[in-house]
Amino acid sequence: MTRLTTHSSIQPNANPHSDKLIRKIAWVVALGVLLNPLNSSMIAVALMRIGTEFQVNLATVTWLLSGFYLAGAIGPSLAGKLSDLFGAKRIFLSGLSLVLLSSVVAVWAPNFGMLLAMRIIQALGSAVAFPAGMSMLRAAATQQGAKDDPNRIASALALVSIMANVMAAFGPTLGGILVGSIGWQSIFWINIPITLATLWIARAWLPKDQVVQEATIANGTVAAPVWKRMDIPGIGLFVLMLTTLMLFLLSLSDGMSWWLLIVSLITGTVLVWWEKHATSPFMNIHMITSNRRLRFVYVQYIGVNVVFYSLFFCIPLWLDQVKGYDPKTTGLLMLPLAGLGVIMTSVAVKCNKRFGYRTTIIVGNLLLVASTLLLLLLGENSSMLLILVVNAVLGIPNGFNNMGLQTALYDVTSPEETGAASGLYVTFRSIGSILSTSLLGITFGGAIRSEGLHTIALITAGLAILLLLVSISTVKSKV
Repeated sequence: MTRLTTHSSIQPNANPHSDKLIRKIAWVVALGVLLNPLNSSMIAVALMRIGTEFQVNLATVTWLLSGFYLAGAIGPSLAGKLSDLFGAKRIFLSGLSLVLLSSVVAVWAPNFGMLLAMRIIQALGSAVAFPAGMSMLRAAATQQGAKDDPNRIASALALVSIMANVMAAFGPTLGGILVGSIGWQSIFWINIPITLATLWIARAWLPKDQVVQEATIANGTVAAPVWKRMDIPGIGLFVLMLTTLMLFLLSLSDGMSWWLLIVSLITGTVLVWWEKHATSPFMNIHMITSNRRLRFVYVQYIGVNVVFYSLFFCIPLWLDQVKGYDPKTTGLLMLPLAGLGVIMTSVAVKCNKRFGYRTTIIVGNLLLVASTLLLLLLGENSSMLLILVVNAVLGIPNGFNNMGLQTALYDVTSPEETGAASGLYVTFRSIGSILSTSLLGITFGGAIRSEGLHTIALITAGLAILLLLVSISTVKSKV
């Protein structure tokens, strides 16, 4: 019988000062993590210009969003598996290299098909940073005796949280300035210096992977090759399930293609069965089914991202189509949402330390309900001041929700499951993003109006209320 175990750990002589080591790893991880949310949001203000450049309609150009989210949903879980096999640092650096390559090619893309392909590669490369980075942070904390105390690395988690979630809100501002001043290509070449700098720092600061493989050979059998340990059937089923689900959701705005939903459900059922019986599963189904607190984190994270990205994309579209603002102005009007998110993350860190992450999540959901209802105040005659105030308030719950949920993720998973759990965490963010784009398509249809914005406000407020009730009931049941 073959027994194979692989793990990645920090070398004992990496750094004698535990706090300094964790801070250095956190900064590298944060720089790598920011690429995914930043690129998922910068393009919001460039879609119309890209469509004009390549002479494609809005339905086609939005595949730059959908394709990115689909690849972003697949990449993290794949990264968790690859990190176990080859080491987290190696996968982290490989992901950065993919982002660099795809960004360079995208700047000179001759047609829309090539640009879409580069967006997908960019999403895959940037999506691996969070699960690989969390694995390295957990390994460092474990060695330094902080694995069971989230407060020991609260600052590191806060930094990664800002880059992984709050930085997405800076996308429209940065994208608006770049697109308005230089052109849509600038949202791709801005990745080049960031990626090069992160690669250089990562090679210098990140401790080497120590990958240990042990194979017990019995009855003449040998260890399975890497391609078998990759669980190719599981990956294929996962991709098919998500693709058909996304296509079904995209079809809701102009007629439901029920057969896509049926295929997705069947594929999902087969995926669960396969992963439960696979010798080296791509997705740890047992981890999800056996850990109720982890399921709570995932459900909350999907809901929070449906709300966040629904508002995040509909507001710039409304500012463009209804208010008639140019990309620069739109980007600047979205800046308070990002700024308050960063500021409130530091407040959320203190709330975490004093009251625990459960209270932080409840506060975040309560603020989410109140802030989404403020969108009902916006209309054709709204002043810039009112828009700035509403966007500022919308940024407050972002810091609380993301910090609370990320701390919860760290707390409810064991060290050996951190990579896989973090990969699924980012996957569920992408699923939430896909659901949000479907909601926008159904609500707005072919035209952006204030009535549609108000409908989005009511729907997201209702979802926020559900999230609040779930978080309160979870605390009462002491899950």
